[in-house]
Amino acid sequence: MIHLASRVPDPAVRRLTATLYGYAFLSDLVLLYPLYVVFFADTGLSVGQISSLFVIWSAAGILFEVPSGAWADVVSRRLLLCLAPLVTAAGFALWVLLPSYPAFAVGFLLWGAGGALVSGALEALVWTELDRLGAVGRYARVLGRARTAGVLGVVVSGVLAGPVLAGGGYPAVGAASVLACLLATIVAARFPEHRPPAAAPALVNAPVPAGVPVPASGHDPTAAVRSVAAATPGDREPGGSPSAVADDEGDLGWWGTLRAGVRQVRTRPPVRSAVLLVAVVAADWGALDEYAPLLALDTGVRAEVVPLLLLLLWAGVTIGGLLAGVGERLDRRGYAALLGLVGVGLAGGALTGRPAGFVLLALGFGAAQLATVLADARLQARITGTSRATVTSLAGMATDLLIIGTYTGYGLLATVVGNAVAFAVTAGPYLVVGLVLLTRRRPAVVPASSTAAAARGPQ
Repeated sequence: MIHLASRVPDPAVRRLTATLYGYAFLSDLVLLYPLYVVFFADTGLSVGQISSLFVIWSAAGILFEVPSGAWADVVSRRLLLCLAPLVTAAGFALWVLLPSYPAFAVGFLLWGAGGALVSGALEALVWTELDRLGAVGRYARVLGRARTAGVLGVVVSGVLAGPVLAGGGYPAVGAASVLACLLATIVAARFPEHRPPAAAPALVNAPVPAGVPVPASGHDPTAAVRSVAAATPGDREPGGSPSAVADDEGDLGWWGTLRAGVRQVRTRPPVRSAVLLVAVVAADWGALDEYAPLLALDTGVRAEVVPLLLLLLWAGVTIGGLLAGVGERLDRRGYAALLGLVGVGLAGGALTGRPAGFVLLALGFGAAQLATVLADARLQARITGTSRATVTSLAGMATDLLIIGTYTGYGLLATVVGNAVAFAVTAGPYLVVGLVLLTRRRPAVVPASSTAAAARGPQ
């Protein structure tokens, strides 16, 4: 049995998680979140111009996502986490100082770049630090709680935005948003970071003989990866263990790291399938979230009631993130059932056409948050070598591409059949992916140890 028990004092893990939760909360404590569309409209922008800004925002994320991931694998990931809020704050400041379409466009470019700096770098840093502390089995629940902290930041910003706007107008809202970003940068400076030397291919591929524990004097950095491989034989490569990327070692530089990350996704089916799962699971509900206010209005409620219905959705997302520790026990069939719950909850809630349907929607959004966290944990467990942030950013880029496609498809469909049907149809891929997982054939294997099960994501 491979032992993953932590022999490092708990304060080290607590410092990492407290910093992560604070960073996630402050990064989303942006009072402009619930108001920026109204701000654009008050400035005189048309619906078409506002839609074009959203396209610029998404395109910026795609453009910067993978290059910034490779940068995170070459330089300090903590440095990028410090820079990201500063870049975003510059965009917010530009909006309130020079409110105009060009300023909004540049602001969205900066916001997209800031998000790209975080994406990949954050997950890679947290996984690497937990792995160093012998606590990698906690990754899913830690990430789930971090996502919940971010949701709480959004909720608090929604509560504060109205009073601040009434007291100081958009300049005050913008100043508060910039202040939150600056505080996030200060918190990011507290992240611990220990970059381990690249593992030699022989070490990564070497199996641990049965009955031989890892020595107490050291933590096996490949144990989690081998555990996941053992638990998911359908994705294993010839030879029974995940292949290492031979070129993914040493100081490759930015370009070499980028190529190594792309090659790992292209040549390793376990990593590629995990990247695709993250993209499909995260993109659909991430796009549908933007249309929830329109769905609420279609139920016949007044505009003042819409925030209350949306609060139900955020409550569901919060609970979903907190359930990550329980969800990581799910096997492949359990995860397929979770995706089915997402599809049924989102489609059923939308088709009711009543405010009560938002209870079902909250259930669907909560299950989607949980499924996303578990998919990310699965991906992190399968990445090998030094290009972890690059591979994670590739998953982020794939997610952004699918989100743009979802926006386009939803808009066309809603024009013809309305929001409710478009919402339900867009939720359909969750049912499809769940069925694929249920019907997929896999060879029989010896069960993984309980400690290995704790480190794996959805199968």
